[in-house]
This record gives sequence, structure tokens and C-alpha cells, in this order.
Amino acid sequence: MAGRWWSRRGLDHPRRGLLGMNREYLKPEVVSRLARLDLIARLVVEGFITGLHQSPYHGFSVEFSEYRQYMPGDALRDLDWKVFGKTDRLYVKQYEEETNLKSHLLIDASASMAYGSDAITKFQYASYIAAALSHLMLRQRDAVGLIAFDDRIRTYLPPRSVTSHLHTLLTTLQNTSPEGTDTDLAATFHELAERIVRRGLVIVISDLFDDPDRLLNGLKHFRHRNHEVIVFHILDPRERDLDFNREMRFVDLESGTRIATEPWHLAPAYRDHMETLIDRYRRECREAMIDYVLLETSEPFDTALFNYLAKRKKLM
Repeated sequence: MAGRWWSRRGLDHPRRGLLGMNREYLKPEVVSRLARLDLIARLVVEGFITGLHQSPYHGFSVEFSEYRQYMPGDALRDLDWKVFGKTDRLYVKQYEEETNLKSHLLIDASASMAYGSDAITKFQYASYIAAALSHLMLRQRDAVGLIAFDDRIRTYLPPRSVTSHLHTLLTTLQNTSPEGTDTDLAATFHELAERIVRRGLVIVISDLFDDPDRLLNGLKHFRHRNHEVIVFHILDPRERDLDFNREMRFVDLESGTRIATEPWHLAPAYRDHMETLIDRYRRECREAMIDYVLLETSEPFDTALFNYLAKRKKLM
């Protein structure tokens, strides 16, 4: 299958000084030099929030209170008397079951996600998106869970909205690495669609390298179960253009099969195939009311965060 064959070129990238402005941390080549995932998540989100106050982003709130106004029938024991003393208004504390949205982050940890032609692999990029989304969701008092998968479900963390949950999510991401053979994304999606009972938001972060017929059926299963779905299709730029200017040896990261070839002879047909595949994913996801977002690993992270907030705004 096109896209499953990867170059063995090295991933060395020249180090350059980090810039101080928050929005620099929306750039993958800058973030990739940081070691701590908690720091990455915070800086990416802070950089994104900085951008929300600039064109073209308007109308998105990223601050949510831990309280809501008292309503007749609420238990008096939940009243916060300190807040009443300061505001002369009755508020009750919000608990996890009252959160605005329950989301599941599904991150592809199959072997093909280990590819990267430059400063960052697809799995690193996906992990940074998942970490930043988790940070943003918990900041908004939403509940977020994490599922890492390859040919099976490797990790399942149910959604929670408590702040301490972020450490668990980030530690799990930090300890996950891409591996596995004979990836079957479709089977995993079907299993998860039956397993996630409560209606919510399902966010898939994957290179979608699987049989498109079966994979699309798996994604549509989530919609059949009344979940809202966002698909972040992660590709390395070289996976779209096959732009190599010398003879290369390609290795299938899942089967280990090797092929030596001159890529410029294959590039035109390869690019046509990839664009046809992308167009199909885009079209069929739109028809199924699934939000499809194509991301290259060179693209700033705010695209993913903005698409999440846009979907969230529709659901609230």
C-alpha cells in the first residue's frame, strides 16, 4: 500500500535557539526540541490562547468556572459559602458528572506512526496534539480519556475532568511508543464504538494507513452510536509528495519488507494515488458528518486545537 513504505534517511535536524514568544511553541520544529510532555502541552496551549486574541480567531472562550449558579433543588451541602460571602450570590461546586463534554482521544500507536522525514515523527506530532488537547479540555472542565492502539487496544483511560488526571494522561503518552504489525484500525474502531457507551466526542489521531473501505466503516460506526467525531489525519510531507532526489531504500515499518528504487520515477503516480485517497477520506467523512482534518507534521498545532474548539462550540 502506498504510504506504508518509508525512507531510511536520518532524522538529524540542526538546532536553533528557541524564541521567547508563546506562539513559537505552535511550531513542531521548536516543540520537538523539548523533552517534557507536560511543558510541551502547557506551552502549546498558551501559544494557542495567545493566537485566539488575534485574527482570524474570535469568539472562543477558554476559561470555565468551577462553579455554577444555584438552582432550586440543588443540595444545600454543595453551596460554596465563601463565594457567597464575596459575591452575595449562591453558587454550587461542579463535579465530574456535571462537566460540559466527555471526549475520548484515540491515538494511533502502530509502527507506521514512527516515520519522520525531518525534525519530528508522526507519533511525536500526534502525542503533542493529544497532550495539548488534554490540557485544553481539562482547563475547560471537560472530561477527557485516552486510548492508544495499534492492532489492538493497548491503553484505555476513561474520561475524567479532575486536574490531576492530566498527569496520568501525559505519563501514559510519554510511555507509549509506536509498534506492532498488520495494523487493523477498522477492527479497533468497531470494538471501541461498542465499548464507549455514553455519547460524546471521539477524536481520532492517525495516519489512516489501512484498507480505506474497512477503515471508513469503522469510523462510521462511531456516528451510528451517536458520537461526534473528529479525525486528524497525520501525514509526513514526504508521504504526500515522495520528493526524494536520489536512489532510496524504503522499509515497511510494519512488515520489515525492503525495496530499493529511484523515487522520481514513481512520484507522479504515487502523488495521484495519495491525493485520490485523501479526497476519498475527506468526501466520505463529510457525507457521514465526521469532521476530517488533514495535518502534515510541519504544520503548527493551532490547526488541531482550533478545530476542536470549533466542534465544541457546535455541541454546547
